[in-house]
This record gives sequence, structure tokens and C-alpha cells, in this order.
Amino acid sequence: MQIFQNLASLKAQVGQEIGTTAYMTVSQEMINDFAKATQDFQWIHVNEEMASKYSPFKTTVAHGFLTLSLAPKFMADLFKVESVKMGVNYGANKIRFTSAVPSGSQVRMRASLLEAEDAQPSGLRITMNCIFEIEGQEKPACVAELISMLYE
Repeated sequence: MQIFQNLASLKAQVGQEIGTTAYMTVSQEMINDFAKATQDFQWIHVNEEMASKYSPFKTTVAHGFLTLSLAPKFMADLFKVESVKMGVNYGANKIRFTSAVPSGSQVRMRASLLEAEDAQPSGLRITMNCIFEIEGQEKPACVAELISMLYE
């Protein structure tokens, strides 16, 4: 984990890789819980029997938005700005789900700081390039430019 004293020290990292998280398992239980939370019960996510017979992946796969929803956890694992009192999601410039995440896969995130703009009052709007990698696969699960607001 990288520790930054304040927003100015984070801002100095524009154009740099912030780091790569440890892998975490995307379990069937997580997938089922996400389905319940979003009411997206498509069989490819929750029906293991059908997925084993009919899916090209031969198992259930995580919802793309489940993979993306790991970004706040992974960002918290990657860096901390000691002076920041609060951070909020601001949006995204681009999101692509480039590969399915089979149930039981190990996923991690690699992040770089693309932009950092001062925002009033006493904030910084950051844009991160986030690449969600699946252990053992060359092609990432998701590539996203995510925007956050950080406030001191």
C-alpha cells in the first residue's frame, strides 16, 4: 500500500502506476449475493447445472458489474491519502468487460493515476486506469477509467 501525506503528494503521481493488489477469490457465494442485490438472476451467473451444460465457460461467471464493484475495495488496498476525510465515486469515462470471470477465479486490480484536477472545496478529482486481471489469463476481465472525488 502506498501512503500519501496529502492530495498534493498524490497529484504528483499523475502518469505513474499506483500498484497492483493481491488476488482475491470471486466465489459463487459472492456471485449469488450480487445477483440478489441487483435482481440479475441470469442463469449464466447463478445456475451451476445449466452453466456446466450450456455455457462456453462450463461454469457460472461473475456479473461484469460485480467485477467492477471490487474497485473501491481494491483502491483502498492500493493507497491511502492521510489528509483525506472522505472519498466518493464520481463516475467513469470508459468501461470494457473484456473477459468473463469464472466462479472461483482469482482477480486483482492494477491501477495507474491518469489525471488529478483540483476541485472546490478542498478536493481533488482523480481519474484512475483500472485493469482487473484474472490469475493465469493474459486478457484482463475489465478495463475501466474510474473517477473519484477526494476531500480533505
